[in-house]
Amino acid sequence: MNPLATASRRAPECRSPWRAVGAVALALASPGPAQAQQIPAIAVDVGHTLAAPGAISARGRSEFDFNRELAGRLVAALERLGLRAELINADGRIESLQARPERAAQAVFLISIHHDSVSERYLTPWEWQGQALDFSDRWAGHSLFVSRRNPDVAASLMCASAIGARLQRSGFMPTDKNARRREYADAQHAVHYYDNLVVLYGAHQPAVLFEAGVIKHRDEELLLRDPERQQRMADEIATGVAACVTAGGIAAAPRTD
Repeated sequence: MNPLATASRRAPECRSPWRAVGAVALALASPGPAQAQQIPAIAVDVGHTLAAPGAISARGRSEFDFNRELAGRLVAALERLGLRAELINADGRIESLQARPERAAQAVFLISIHHDSVSERYLTPWEWQGQALDFSDRWAGHSLFVSRRNPDVAASLMCASAIGARLQRSGFMPTDKNARRREYADAQHAVHYYDNLVVLYGAHQPAVLFEAGVIKHRDEELLLRDPERQQRMADEIATGVAACVTAGGIAAAPRTD
């Protein structure tokens, strides 16, 4: 069965405590000078770099390029909800993995944007526009990760679940691909534990890594390239983040030690 066959169907409504986001966003939409200083800052990290661009899609595009597009749309979506947002590694030249959480030290929440691949043993060679490439149509869909080594794993999980709930309510379908290796933290919303990711355990605040989809999957790659779909995904992620950091009770100030 094609894992994307149900991607356009609206998923059943997920029960969640984050419905207050509309009212919160409205209240933040036109802040005064004093209020503006209290608006939570969200760090959006572009996964990978120009030198180490991550996975290569079925049609030869780097993961970094996918990550940068979606991250930019997410920053804009967060700002439309009245949140301050900072894009980390926009030029793809960040010096190290450790530098990512350090750049985000003053934010109340960090989300790192990635796109998924598959193990080499599941890849099939093919040719696309004269290029020798490979693909796998075995898995498709998004997933989320948190680390139990993060300084606030409970808040990290709360935010990941909020994002996952919003995405599924909007019809985005998660994958079960990563359950083979990564324990579920919240199976309903496709949130896994991945304890040794530097960007998560090195963060000064709650942090989530988001895999938007599987770029080795030929059909999903085309969906992940679509600007309108990217925007819908960014809007739902932003809504989940806004609900979590404002209505969800995340502290107003990050750790400074």
